[in-house]
Amino acid sequence: IAQFFREPTRIISDKPGAVVSPASGKIVYIGAGDNPYIKNNRAIKISIFMNIFSVHSNLIPIGGLVKKCNYVPGKFFNAALDKASISNERNIIFIETATGENIVCVQIAGLIARRILSYIKPGDKVTTGQRYGFIRFGSRVDLYLPINFRPKIKLGQKVESGDVIGAM
Repeated sequence: IAQFFREPTRIISDKPGAVVSPASGKIVYIGAGDNPYIKNNRAIKISIFMNIFSVHSNLIPIGGLVKKCNYVPGKFFNAALDKASISNERNIIFIETATGENIVCVQIAGLIARRILSYIKPGDKVTTGQRYGFIRFGSRVDLYLPINFRPKIKLGQKVESGDVIGAM
């Protein structure tokens, strides 16, 4: 249990436009498509699956202003499955960057995870790499980034929270 609830210190990039991984785990999806949370918005979606051995503390991927937070009750399918993104319990955070870009970060509960914690609220100014939440016991984080986002990661790659995963 102590291993699961660890929150290691991370060194966060301060390069303008750098986007960091909000979670530690395995990249299970990267692709362009419609952002289901912002109407008429194309985005790059990145999904990171956290198994029970991953660090489950979540970090802000890029600084800005929290515009909205939405909690959605749902099911508890295995978070590694695509259907978890739309069917499982989740907490959605909308961030507007200093350059006006919209970022959506979605904490998704998994098969065993039954508790999503979020420490931020609308109106909060957040910084890249700031701790903003925690998901207990196996889960997933989906990121929806502007279509001009340039990923520096590959499908199947393991990342740690705070690693630079690309730039805008």
